[in-house]
Amino acid sequence: MTRLHVVAPTRAPGRAVLPDFVTDVRPRAVEPEHRAVGRAAELGGLDGVLVPFDPGGHDPLVLAAAVLRDSRHVQVAAAFHPAIATPVYAAKLSASLQRYTGGRLAWRLAVDLPPDVARAHGDFLEGPARYARADEFLTIAKGVWGERPYTFEGEHFQVLDGGFPGSRVPRPFPRVYLSGTSPEALALSARHADAHLIGPDDDPGLVPDGVDAALRLRADGLDETALADEILRRAEEGVAEFFVEPAATPATAYWLAQRVLPLLRKETERAG
Repeated sequence: MTRLHVVAPTRAPGRAVLPDFVTDVRPRAVEPEHRAVGRAAELGGLDGVLVPFDPGGHDPLVLAAAVLRDSRHVQVAAAFHPAIATPVYAAKLSASLQRYTGGRLAWRLAVDLPPDVARAHGDFLEGPARYARADEFLTIAKGVWGERPYTFEGEHFQVLDGGFPGSRVPRPFPRVYLSGTSPEALALSARHADAHLIGPDDDPGLVPDGVDAALRLRADGLDETALADEILRRAEEGVAEFFVEPAATPATAYWLAQRVLPLLRKETERAG
């Protein structure tokens, strides 16, 4: 079944330019854009919201938590890179979110950042070493999630007698989205990904066996019929999930729900 996600904005709208004589302006409070997009996705029946990693924007895990709090059904994927914290801390934070949000958090791990962005965030690893670290990150995160005691000794991370206590509330590990076309990226996905995110020009055949294919799909310049046709065409190629870019506004999310989803359902019912 085709799953449709929107991309949430990570930056606040720019401030209005005011004349010099205005000294005290108290505008009406406006709901943050990421929360409004999440609410629109929820009300419209979309499958998910992606909060991307944006070096100049707000933290995606914080924004994802806000969207999760405002919703009951949509999956919310937070994009982050493995240098933000230890895998144990990332897993613990995520376990808490899973417990209180019905297990709807997903991870979009941004492994191979542009070098200048990585260095600006204190990350000086390069090349295949980034994928080796991501492998250890995911191995440990899953290990402490499901085993106690858990011990791991790697090149980048170590854990001694770790692990989380059991929970009476269902607490599934976050769905993992990875990307990349290099041998290291595809090998990492084969070991850890639930879905592999590809670009519009990538071959879905690259996605490892047993891993869902997900596609970044640009909607700007397309009407609802053209977008629905493109989704259906790529679904026939084996793509299971679509992340519609660029970052949405609430109006975009409602447009997808009200104009595009009915076309997809109509064609699916006709084919079935």
